[in-house]
Amino acid sequence: MDFSSFKFEPALQEGLDAMGFEQPTPIQEKAIPVILEEKDLIACAQTGTGKTAAFILPVLNKICESGSSTLNTLILAPTRELAIQIDQQIQGFAYFLGISSIPVYGGGDGVVWEQQKRALETGAEIVVATPGRLIALLAGGKINLDTLQHLILDEADRMMDMGFSDDILKIVNYLPKKRQTILFSATMPPKIRQFSMKILHQPEEISIAIGKTAEGVTQSFYSVYDTQKVDLVKHILSQKAYEAVIIFASTKENVKNLFKALKRGFDVEAFHSDLEQVEREKIMSAFKNKAVKILIGTDIISRGIDVVGIELVINYDTPSDPEDYVHRVGRTARADKEGEAITFVNPKDQYKFVRIENLIGMEVTQNELPEGLEAGPVYSREPKKSSGPKNKNRKPNFKKKGSKPASKPHHKPKQAPPAQNPSPQTKPAGSKKPGRFGPRKNVVEE
Repeated sequence: MDFSSFKFEPALQEGLDAMGFEQPTPIQEKAIPVILEEKDLIACAQTGTGKTAAFILPVLNKICESGSSTLNTLILAPTRELAIQIDQQIQGFAYFLGISSIPVYGGGDGVVWEQQKRALETGAEIVVATPGRLIALLAGGKINLDTLQHLILDEADRMMDMGFSDDILKIVNYLPKKRQTILFSATMPPKIRQFSMKILHQPEEISIAIGKTAEGVTQSFYSVYDTQKVDLVKHILSQKAYEAVIIFASTKENVKNLFKALKRGFDVEAFHSDLEQVEREKIMSAFKNKAVKILIGTDIISRGIDVVGIELVINYDTPSDPEDYVHRVGRTARADKEGEAITFVNPKDQYKFVRIENLIGMEVTQNELPEGLEAGPVYSREPKKSSGPKNKNRKPNFKKKGSKPASKPHHKPKQAPPAQNPSPQTKPAGSKKPGRFGPRKNVVEE
């Protein structure tokens, strides 16, 4: 089928034709009719499948049909980057419609706050917001949601992970009870289903290829020690004149350190939470325009950007959550294009990568380390074997140094020799010495 099958308003169809949209993706093909029928919807689809257009297009069509210029739709997103991205896509699709949208997000200075308030007072048909900033505006009486007809939650699983569930419920209390609610999520854990029942009414459900990576992605990995990672990144980047590369690290400290190591030889920028919003927008704009070739960041950019043409994704650190791997890899091979994803796996992360392989349903190809680098650790998909059988019913029998086994009672000799200077292994009578083993401490693997 093609987009003409949805019978969109002529002005919207004209915009799609101008943008080269011909055939809908599977999530668009299934979700758009449900939204046009004004049914509540739970949709599960991975990043890179066209899910943003799946909810924007039918909403724009309904606004166009109504001819109303009042606030019609509220879209909630977990991060400012995603909110900005959604707003930009709305502007593209609505170019011929005269429909306006406003991004509302925190992190800016007082000037941004005032701009957002004035924009809301001026009016717009669609508001794209992060939950925290929207609550602040609602509390200040700067936005009226009485005319709202659609509530859309994008990346609902990420919003739950970030602790926004209570904020979303507060926002829902401001909304008309009669509305259409649409929830999009990349994963569907039980907590999402439980939460959806609080705000949706008899929703339809759609699920598209959960946990699968795009077919156009060539995936491989290196088994490495952490000390080899920087040299390996430099080697990979020097093999080809890449135009668009994203490198994912697990922490902002790793992002900063890798940026320092690469900035003298490569066209690279670091993207992390310590940057001001203006700096982040400037870097992202430069990357989208190919003014910056390589972007290093944490998972904050695994779902929050939409850049077509990313050739290579490098997982500098193996992601702890297998779903995060899918989102990272989903930055490349978008729109049916091809791309490459390379993951660095150190010894302690081998079990994480096995979980990733189980999720995506395939064994990823292991690469040989290039000449000049020492041999890396041996990679094994087999679980580590324990040192011996464990008896859960057996109680630990810790012995103090110099003491007799607990199974043999201690008897004082009938004729003890005269007391001498005590040996290092003998305690004088009546002395108290703490045992070797104190209370157990929880060990957290970082």
